[in-house]
Amino acid sequence: MSKISLVSSIFLVLLSCNIAFAQKSQLQIARNSVGKLQVAINAKQDAKKQLAILGEGIKATDAAQNDNKTKKWPETWAIKAYLSSYISIIDTDEGNADKYYNFAVQATDSARKLDKFQANYRLIDAAAFNVNIRKQKKGNTAYANGDFAAAYDLLKEVSDLLPKDTTLAINTALSAQNNQSYDKALVYFKRAKDNGIKNPVVFQNMANIYTSKFEHELAIRTLEEGIKVNPYNVFLTNDYINLLLDNEKYTEAMQVIESTLKVENNNKLLYFLYGYLQQHKSNNSTAELAYNKALGLDENYFDALYQLGIVYINSANEALRSGKSERNQKFISYINRAEIALLQAHEINQNDKATVQLLIEIYTRKNRLDKVQELKGKLEEF
Repeated sequence: MSKISLVSSIFLVLLSCNIAFAQKSQLQIARNSVGKLQVAINAKQDAKKQLAILGEGIKATDAAQNDNKTKKWPETWAIKAYLSSYISIIDTDEGNADKYYNFAVQATDSARKLDKFQANYRLIDAAAFNVNIRKQKKGNTAYANGDFAAAYDLLKEVSDLLPKDTTLAINTALSAQNNQSYDKALVYFKRAKDNGIKNPVVFQNMANIYTSKFEHELAIRTLEEGIKVNPYNVFLTNDYINLLLDNEKYTEAMQVIESTLKVENNNKLLYFLYGYLQQHKSNNSTAELAYNKALGLDENYFDALYQLGIVYINSANEALRSGKSERNQKFISYINRAEIALLQAHEINQNDKATVQLLIEIYTRKNRLDKVQELKGKLEEF
């Protein structure tokens, strides 16, 4: 009996040794797969060959993680995390790539918990890097599909790990902004700005968010910062001037326009705004020159034609009040000019009520009752 028991014991010991050896062999296969993969990457082998190597390694790590001993080894999980993460970024089958992305996330978490002495940090860090590449791709896809909440959650995680990446920060901010999470958007726009981004869109979006929050001084300051790194950028300058005007900072707006026009004389909006400010100060002759400059760049510029018509009406009224002998002649001259400008404006935008009402006023003064009735009929059609 004892002999039989002895033989049985020897058999059991040998069996246990063989199983342990087998699991260690599986881990060695997994290690070898990592090495083979690096060789394949360096040799620029195609994805099909790389996936074959990865499949062999994953099979080995699956066996190792199911063993009571090797499943407790951080190396098992670190290798699985790395191999899975690499599949997630090169596999063109999105479903399979997503599956291995999830495996990689779980394996990375297990490896970190077990790797108390950080002996496998290179594999773990490489896996985390690949996971973030996949996460960024998923975030960009979510953004393209209009799922801005998901895009923000994914891109935020990557941006927080790579805070110096300004493009990533901007995409995270845009995701939040499109999801109407404006405070979150500001955090990532600021991150991009603080890391040296010069893209005018960043400053414009930040200013728009501040304006929506009624933080007008911050909006103005942000556009000033944007103009500092993008001198004479048309869009930033226009936004800046409009913001100054909206906040009744007319003197500052005038100074900005004048300095900009010295280097940029083909911007019809700047001439229009300059004319508008001069008109606001009752400098009708200077306003007239500015509007004509704008119309010289675009003869169908409705706003300039409309305001020019008002300038001529104001000048006509001033002529009447002047008491000078030639006042009637000047009045007629200005009214005729106003009529021409407003008729041109009306031809461009026939649905503008204000233009029609001014023309009615002019024809009433001219005693052109037929025109008055015609235009009043148009008003009733609106």
